Amino acid sequence: MSRWHFRPVLSSTLLVLWLLLVNSTSPGQIVLGGSFAVVISWWVEPFWPPHRRTCRVRRLVGFAGLVLADIVRANFRVAALILGAPERLRPAFVEVPLDLTDELAIATLASIISLAPGTVSARVSADRRKILVHGLDVADGPALVAELKERYEAPLKEILECSI
Repeated sequence: MSRWHFRPVLSSTLLVLWLLLVNSTSPGQIVLGGSFAVVISWWVEPFWPPHRRTCRVRRLVGFAGLVLADIVRANFRVAALILGAPERLRPAFVEVPLDLTDELAIATLASIISLAPGTVSARVSADRRKILVHGLDVADGPALVAELKERYEAPLKEILECSI
């Protein structure tokens, strides 16, 4: 590694976690925890994604709120489906074509789909052009595809795939 990349937020977080774990703020623990924090930050650097620019920070905050609200709503919907009439469930796999090209954006989309109860991203195609999604109760496959693309993929494209 030719350059030192200091990550102050990561190092500070690790130091605080160390001090909480040892339940002490003695100078020795601060030095030891700080040393561990810096070494661990340096050690994980090759695995850290490169710095990227987020195009629309306000959109990101709103999108995060939307995702959290959808997760809560999906929990109630899945509970009602399971407790109601599980024999009437219509599980199905649907293939969602992707407009996203960035690996982080695709991984984020797959994670969001899996976070909401009732849907799981099962596989991303080798060419990164499709994602296979399993839905617990799918009445209309094309409608599910359209909803995923409109609710999650389009905002992710706006937020993460911008020109620098």
